[in-house]
Amino acid sequence: MKTREQALKYGLSFPDTYQEAPFHEQSWVLVRYKPNKKAFLWTYEKDGYICLNVKVDPEWRDFWRKAYKSVIPGYHQNKDHWNTIILDGSIPDKDIKRMIAESYDLISDSPSKRIYEAVKKIPKGHVATYGQIAELAGNPRMSRAVGNALHKNPDPDGIPCFRVVNSKGELSGEFAFGGPGRQQELLEADGVEVTDGKVDLARFGIEVVDGRLL
Repeated sequence: MKTREQALKYGLSFPDTYQEAPFHEQSWVLVRYKPNKKAFLWTYEKDGYICLNVKVDPEWRDFWRKAYKSVIPGYHQNKDHWNTIILDGSIPDKDIKRMIAESYDLISDSPSKRIYEAVKKIPKGHVATYGQIAELAGNPRMSRAVGNALHKNPDPDGIPCFRVVNSKGELSGEFAFGGPGRQQELLEADGVEVTDGKVDLARFGIEVVDGRLL
């Protein structure tokens, strides 16, 4: 990711977002979250590069700064809570997208963070349905939001989305998890048996009661 257009396109892919250029200086273009109008992605040009300002959890702030020389304290913003990403080609797209996604979750009322925390609770050797993850995340009616959040998983190594199946125990489509058969491979390595693209929920499924994992 090297251009403003690419960054804006990704920022606008999140629910309830819009683009704005609120300053006299036309270099600055922001992406905001509609319900509270807070900006989670600031784009501008500086020193010949397109730069992005993103909000960051203080626990991750220094991690990103140490990981990449092109991630620095937020330009013109609170340096405890914002980082600047310089799009000089040195940062993999997946990490740029992860930082933008984290910024979105921090300023929005999005359930994504709760969904990811719910997925982390699925024990090794077990699976959960989209509906169960929605219930664990606080809203049994947001199964579709679960699917959207898992599709944009910012941390595949830390958030085991491959342990989520549909209400019949069926695996996700071939596009997920790196290609055909990949989810089955991950589940089988986890100790879950897969037969004809399905998991026996009675044997490997979790139990959720009143929004809690038993």
